[in-house]
Amino acid sequence: MRRLLSSLMLVALCASMAHADDLTLSKSDYAEKLHGFWLGQCIANWTGIITEMDKIGGEGDAGVFYTREDWGGEDQPNAWGGRSGLSRNIDWIRRAPNEIWGADDDTDIEYMYQHLLAANATTRLTGEQIRAGWLAHIYDENERENFLWVSNQRAHDLMLDGMVPPATSDPANNEFYEMIDAQLTTEIFGLYAPGRPDIALAMAKLPIATTASGEAALASEFYVVMYALAASADPASSRKDQVQSMAAAARAHLPDGSTTAKMYDFVKGRYEAGVPWEQARDEVYQRYQVDQADGYDMTSRNVFCNGCFASGINFAASVVSLLYGEGDYQETVKIAVLAGWDSDNPAATWGGLLGFMDGKAGIEEVFGQQFSDRYNIHRTRKGFPVANGVDNFDAMAATGIAIVDRVVADEIGGKVGSDGWVIPRAAP
Repeated sequence: MRRLLSSLMLVALCASMAHADDLTLSKSDYAEKLHGFWLGQCIANWTGIITEMDKIGGEGDAGVFYTREDWGGEDQPNAWGGRSGLSRNIDWIRRAPNEIWGADDDTDIEYMYQHLLAANATTRLTGEQIRAGWLAHIYDENERENFLWVSNQRAHDLMLDGMVPPATSDPANNEFYEMIDAQLTTEIFGLYAPGRPDIALAMAKLPIATTASGEAALASEFYVVMYALAASADPASSRKDQVQSMAAAARAHLPDGSTTAKMYDFVKGRYEAGVPWEQARDEVYQRYQVDQADGYDMTSRNVFCNGCFASGINFAASVVSLLYGEGDYQETVKIAVLAGWDSDNPAATWGGLLGFMDGKAGIEEVFGQQFSDRYNIHRTRKGFPVANGVDNFDAMAATGIAIVDRVVADEIGGKVGSDGWVIPRAAP
């Protein structure tokens, strides 16, 4: 009842000062959605780690991709012969209310960027602020394992040597600039600019350019646009239609001649042709890792593990799960987990997006249970002002709300009320 009254008060407030096409949002509702983002991302991230790098194409067991029949079956070794150790079978990883979610690289750098925005009382981080944050909160490998790979690791090394973003993603300095890293560390900027992908992209530009250039940056921008549009999805439409409309808008942001756009178009064409998702995924492997179509030449460049960490192939796999999942949280994440390559990354991206759209209550309803709301950021990072390194999703959501307040007021020129925002639409 309290939330209903709050929403009604917001509507009344907005009626006196909003234009008909303005976006009006309740802060309390948005906070519940931000809780859902962190929860949905953690469930999907940890579930995806079970199959991470199990199937990357090519010869041997790694070339025999999973299918929907493998859900619930035994986890197979990854391309290097190891296993995650999380679960014997491919199934949901859950943390009950008396447990704690661990940070991972799909969530911890987003947590760090949120902290940096709040601590610096800004909406746009400078290169110096990003470098200072990375050095303060990410371990040097000489200290202990720092949970960084490829482009993130190289960017961190360059920062230790004094380099400042965006130079850390310049191909002349960072040979891993085409890897997936920025796709899993910057989506959250879309949530800070509800309904305004133009503002979200401006905020995310330098964080993306910390580790990604070219096509990898475009793929990251696709996700930022998707996240920014989630708050303005048409409530009268089905979740399937909402997600596919958002995806179409994000695709429109991509230059038609880019490899990233052509990958999206290819997968969408297979989806519209009605082929099973497994066939679409197999055709992605054939088209891009074997035939090297649309300018995707990782195979001929002899990149380690055939570019299994690359932005491109993982972007294509993520579009398979997005389109075939049709807006359903469990179906989308299951496909992402089984699709192959760096499977925890697309799973976490869509788990976070759909977790936001469903909200905390929606995720709990989907799974028929309550989950932990605690998050151990110090599992992978350091130096955050939370007791024993453990934060909680409600507090993390509150930090996000304060950032949106600043963005709406300073970047968008909207109205900030005690429990709501009025956000002007972007100019045509």
